[in-house]
Amino acid sequence: MNDMTPAVVKSTPKDWETDQEVRWCPGCGDYAILKAVQRTMPEIGARPENTVFVSGIGCSSRFPYYMETYGFHTIHGRAPAVATGVKLANPELDVWIITGDGDALSIGGNHTMHLLRRNLNCQVLLFNNEIYGLTKGQYSPTSRVGTRSPSTPFGSVDRPAQPCAFALGSGARFVARGIDVHKNLPSVFKAAYAHQGAAFVEIFQNCIVYNDDVFASFTEKANASGNQLWVEHGQPLLFAGGTKGLTMDIDRLVLKVVDVVDGDWQGAHVAVHDQTNRGLAHMLVEMPFGPFPMALGVLYDDPAPTFDSAVIAQNKHASEGKKPDLQKLLSQGQTWQVEKEPRPE
Repeated sequence: MNDMTPAVVKSTPKDWETDQEVRWCPGCGDYAILKAVQRTMPEIGARPENTVFVSGIGCSSRFPYYMETYGFHTIHGRAPAVATGVKLANPELDVWIITGDGDALSIGGNHTMHLLRRNLNCQVLLFNNEIYGLTKGQYSPTSRVGTRSPSTPFGSVDRPAQPCAFALGSGARFVARGIDVHKNLPSVFKAAYAHQGAAFVEIFQNCIVYNDDVFASFTEKANASGNQLWVEHGQPLLFAGGTKGLTMDIDRLVLKVVDVVDGDWQGAHVAVHDQTNRGLAHMLVEMPFGPFPMALGVLYDDPAPTFDSAVIAQNKHASEGKKPDLQKLLSQGQTWQVEKEPRPE
């Protein structure tokens, strides 16, 4: 290191906290996600002055107020559009998008789809509580059939959207799942940050007021072991303390649950997770919960060239050998000049 090289300043989680009062309902899962992000930032070597959080509308979208970074609280569903502009204007920035199931998959579904297919280099954290919390508990695109709410008093009849399936179908190259209060959530954030491209993370987030315990069947401590499958690249797909696993039904080309006796997962033909296998990711995402566990962790990670790098390379090529001349640009094409008429004597 020479004398001109700037020293690397290490941050702490406290450095990422603002002086703003955190205003979510007591017990909301958003608090845990905020703390997980603030813990993650120092561990990935991020710098506050080089980091931007962009949000849309919803409870989760208050997030930028609570991060000591640059931030944009935008309009409903349009966070991906603003984030794209930020990244193209300054590609050196670390851009994080904070959104909810309603914000991203209803009015913002079109924007989310195009961000993912373009593969902008950013992180998308989708807080999924399966309800519209900010606007007092209406059902959302991810609400389950039968959900009773002010907008569905007799129970929702809609088939819910699956965020991770939506992301894979939109061409996302990184798809992961986490739980608001789980200790593994920071490791999922680290993997998303390490990925070059659009990294999509669905976070199961409890809304204590309007949809409390909707995920309890797999998030509660008593249910976690048998109903959570934390995948890891190169490791067998085991759950329930290693007593059960997933294997491939070759005849039907689907996953199925098998018992594992005495830890012999090879003998039970348990499949090994390959995070670069898109087909496997689709199977894990679409497993019906109940007969199968909830797949969590990094489900798919297979980088591809990013949108922002392609735009920058294209602009650089287009400008080679040319001298910037704003006046020439303004004067080209059909132009006219307005001359001042002389005043009558």
